[in-house]
Amino acid sequence: MDGQHLTKVVLLACGSFNPITNMHLRMFELARDHLEDTGQYRVVKGIISPVGDAYKKKGLIEACHRLEMARLSTDSSDWITVDPWESLQPEWVETAKVVRHYYKEMLEAEQNTDDLDTVKYAKKRRIEENNFGASSHQKKDGLQLMFLCGADVLESFGVPNLWKQEDIDEIVGRYGMVCITRSGSDPHKFIHQSDKLWKYRQNIHMVREWVTNEISATQVRRSLRRGRSVRYLLPDGVVHYIQEHALYSAESEQRNAGVVLAPIQKNTEVS
Repeated sequence: MDGQHLTKVVLLACGSFNPITNMHLRMFELARDHLEDTGQYRVVKGIISPVGDAYKKKGLIEACHRLEMARLSTDSSDWITVDPWESLQPEWVETAKVVRHYYKEMLEAEQNTDDLDTVKYAKKRRIEENNFGASSHQKKDGLQLMFLCGADVLESFGVPNLWKQEDIDEIVGRYGMVCITRSGSDPHKFIHQSDKLWKYRQNIHMVREWVTNEISATQVRRSLRRGRSVRYLLPDGVVHYIQEHALYSAESEQRNAGVVLAPIQKNTEVS
């Protein structure tokens, strides 16, 4: 297919990144290869958006450190960037709102680049706001934002009060997502068992990582607490930063212990 007719894609990954690992970065490469292999897409940018401190996850260290480690990890990448917007918000921000924020920024950047006609641009935005069907953000302007995640995030859609149902509709149905599978998970089965995800199955790109990589931030923090080496699990710059600031310890792992996770607290109050 002619490159001019490919849909340009921006990949957005949200999460704790506590700390960011080589697997987090690997997800972007896997997603780009998969999408471009379809002959329909050209991935033009990747965005890492660390969650803010108000998320209240157990063991979550300060956003300033997680943000800086993410920046260090992407120094050598010419297409993956780190954006501080979400991490700087004083209150926890729903992921759907984060996706919406970056989609708006993406369109504005495209508008400035292409010098679009103002009336035409405003009309296009009105159409998009009224169109909530599958792939509505893909066909209109040849530019699409996709939510990038692991299979654990996909399966978390089934955790009571963790996600609003309308947010799942928006993220998966309106924008689309790329899900990286890992050993021990069966996202295809989860999609089959969920009526909502089955409805939007065409918008979910499943990517299998054939090179087994089971790095998890939880395991990394455990090794750090025990004084074990984590080199080659994290980018070298991140390892040095952690050592320099003595970030992970038994004390830091107890941060937010006993505190209800922000989305569960908020969604429980609403219900």
